[in-house]
Amino acid sequence: MARVDPALAATRTAVRAELADLAPDELVLVACSGGADSLALAAATAHEARRVGRSVRSRGHAVRAGAVVVDHGLQTGSDDVAERAAARCRDLGLDPVVVRRVEVGRRGAAGLEAAAREARYAALDAVADQTGAAAVLLGHTLDDQAESVLLGLARGSGARSLAGMPRRRGRYRRPFLGLRRAQTERACTALGLDYWTDPTNLATGDASAPLRSRVRGAVVPVLEEVLGPGAVEALARSADLLRDDADLLEALAADLLAAARAAGAGGDAVDDGDAADEDGAAAALVLDVAVLADAPPALRRRALRAAALEAGCPAQATTARHVDALDALVVSWSGQGPAHLPGDARAWRGCGRLFLAPARAGRDRVPPATATTRE
Repeated sequence: MARVDPALAATRTAVRAELADLAPDELVLVACSGGADSLALAAATAHEARRVGRSVRSRGHAVRAGAVVVDHGLQTGSDDVAERAAARCRDLGLDPVVVRRVEVGRRGAAGLEAAAREARYAALDAVADQTGAAAVLLGHTLDDQAESVLLGLARGSGARSLAGMPRRRGRYRRPFLGLRRAQTERACTALGLDYWTDPTNLATGDASAPLRSRVRGAVVPVLEEVLGPGAVEALARSADLLRDDADLLEALAADLLAAARAAGAGGDAVDDGDAADEDGAAAALVLDVAVLADAPPALRRRALRAAALEAGCPAQATTARHVDALDALVVSWSGQGPAHLPGDARAWRGCGRLFLAPARAGRDRVPPATATTRE
């Protein structure tokens, strides 16, 4: 029997583990850009989809494997790159192969990279819904995970951001989070697959290049040179540990939010002027301040962030500064006005309660007078 290249074998083993729980004939889609990571993923999926669950005791079964190629339209010739990626997927035997062109809006403080990511996942979700796919495989590697941790550190993010990308979330799965990018490149070479290299990943000295590309090309090599070749793996291990911590803290914070909500709904009656905005609309969330104030800061702040998201604040735009403003209404309230939140949501305090209201058409952002003067 011919010896299989170790890198190629590693990609197949990783994919096999992520397909193991799929039922016969279920559809799995590979998100493929034509780069080494996603093309190696497409090849491994095409190979393993025919033998899901196979072992020495079982012949196993087959699942269907297809692909989605998202063309962001951000570079000249991106349509040709997308079509070549789709052709390679078809040559590998994937079916269906869907090419989806998206419009990327250059909006918001998060910038073009965040807008492109949002458009990409919207397209993947739409195709998965249309085809009835049970899972969507993403080609993120251990290198991508390390880069995510570094970006989170640079931005002063909390544990959830530093935890990086989960191996699974909903229908999305990342088989290659334990593999290095060099392994996916070697797997493509072993199969004779010509992969595409995004030119922005080569422009590491260009200030206009995506931030992740500059981290990849300029920061990570220095870390490995100074700290040793295990630096990337260490960053990924830190992400795994922080993810466990973040999962526990968020579960406890959810319990705290539920308790604050229950207490906010009971107790002393709330004056209508405190519980409504100037248009007379009731707050979407009413939380008991005492319950929140008695909680450890790590749980309280997570609960307040979750409350802000529930009130309609966009997750990407809701920063530590906004959580600080909510926390001040709980533990440092001295009659100050409302906290203005992303998405035109807002929060105010009155009658021992914290009120959060989503955006409302025509609202002039001025709080009810009673909300700033009554407790």
